[in-house]
Amino acid sequence: MKKPSCFCTIFTQVSLCFALYLALNLGQPIYSNRSDSRALDLYFISVRGGFRPLKQQTHLLKLMEKVAKFYNVSFVVNTSELGEDDPLMQNGTMLFPSLKVPWFTTRTSKGHGESYFHEQIKIPFGNTLDIIGVDTGSLQDSMLTGPSREIGQNQLHWLSKTLEATSSNWRMAVGFHPLVVCEENKEQVKAKQFYEPLHHIFVKFGVNVYLSGQGCSKHVNHVNVVYIGNPTPRENESYFTSVKGKSVFNGELVNGFLLHRVSSLEIVIYFINSAGEVVHKTVLQQTGKKVM
Repeated sequence: MKKPSCFCTIFTQVSLCFALYLALNLGQPIYSNRSDSRALDLYFISVRGGFRPLKQQTHLLKLMEKVAKFYNVSFVVNTSELGEDDPLMQNGTMLFPSLKVPWFTTRTSKGHGESYFHEQIKIPFGNTLDIIGVDTGSLQDSMLTGPSREIGQNQLHWLSKTLEATSSNWRMAVGFHPLVVCEENKEQVKAKQFYEPLHHIFVKFGVNVYLSGQGCSKHVNHVNVVYIGNPTPRENESYFTSVKGKSVFNGELVNGFLLHRVSSLEIVIYFINSAGEVVHKTVLQQTGKKVM
């Protein structure tokens, strides 16, 4: 009998490793795959807040709590237009022990005061992650005249100064509205006019990720900023992550959230569906800022 060649043996081993990788990362429960080698990494959850039917909200919060407990989640980022009044945040911190961690939540004030924030989070080996919440409602109003315009301009000035002063390894901006909005039946998308100044600030000061609470983002004008939308409770809505002008995922969502793993070298973002399974993973690497 002819012995298998060395090439075939290596090919078989590589194939088995790849199959194992897929099995561990896609379509499997997220709370059963933690690696001890990543125990020092920072984990946090981001979720879109808002109103949900009680049964749907309870299911989502129970799943978030299970993941938060398993990964020792440090905080939750809530992409909401309601801020501290968001019902998902209120019920989560009140009823679920593992979710009684800091919640950083966005708000769309629409001209009723300043609603942006800056949190600097320590990650292993002396590195830091900036979480910067922007009030996209006031930026939308900044196209108008009067006090609304002044609030929007003040925010842009604050954002520029904040980013210029920080030396963090990672910079993630968070807002309720997407910066680019998909147009139906068209491959390309265009940015809304009132978000262009914000987009240019991100590029100028090296923001790595913009996380929004709704809509879809199929196109990125500059390669060093990744735009990603949080899952929404509406059925038949598409979810996208984009880089270099290309959509890398498109699927139907019902009631999921994102789990983020942050190390000094990479950010990995897992989309968790309502069954608690990983259905997509985005990897942002510090060297070259590539997305896989």
